[in-house]
Amino acid sequence: MGVKVISERIRSVGIWVGLPIEVWIVAEPDGVTLVDTGLSMMAGAILQEIDRMNAGPLKRIVLTHGHADHVGGLKRILAQRPVPVYMHEREIPYAEGDLAYPGKSQARAHVEKGILQPLPAAPKHGPARIGELDVYFTPGHSPGHVVYGHGADKVLLAGDLFNAKRGRLIPPRFTPDPELALQSAGVLRDFDPERMQVCHGGTVYRPAGQLDDLEREAEASKRAQARLQEMRDKRNSKKSRR
Repeated sequence: MGVKVISERIRSVGIWVGLPIEVWIVAEPDGVTLVDTGLSMMAGAILQEIDRMNAGPLKRIVLTHGHADHVGGLKRILAQRPVPVYMHEREIPYAEGDLAYPGKSQARAHVEKGILQPLPAAPKHGPARIGELDVYFTPGHSPGHVVYGHGADKVLLAGDLFNAKRGRLIPPRFTPDPELALQSAGVLRDFDPERMQVCHGGTVYRPAGQLDDLEREAEASKRAQARLQEMRDKRNSKKSRR
């Protein structure tokens, strides 16, 4: 288990289990906000770091989405620190097991019912806000995925909006709608963070500068797939006329 200083007000707690998994602790004026809870085995280290920061009590938990590696520590943390837990309203029925996540054949409950509260609704202009964090709706990896921006520190806590490797953005794994996820990544231009943290891959500096390349790569891949499908259709058409 490792702890890193992300910015003046933000720390990360991470673990390597075949891939990196990272959650974030944000010092607020009234205490601490925890963003995601990782795996169950991370709960003790998360609580220890909250105490070590000496920034006040845990006030709330906010979640990027409901996949198991983002909510796995929730039960153990709440057993010691009962606080409100927030998730986007579109994500809640998937996390609670009422609906199957896209790409999955069966629904599965990752969070017990009665725990999750919907995040505040976005105002007419600008993002929703909880504590000192701006909330941006970024579906694609999951139906109700969100990311959290810390304006004062210019840090975006991005969950699985992307993965990263050696400081470069890469498309998120196990994403049923990668095209929508890339559209959601427009938040990088809107918020323009100096530093982005992703759950699987750590830090990316000035990530908005990488978006153009990713969009070009995605468009080239889309054209290549279309040409391949056109060739298949032509072959099938010839076979049907024989």
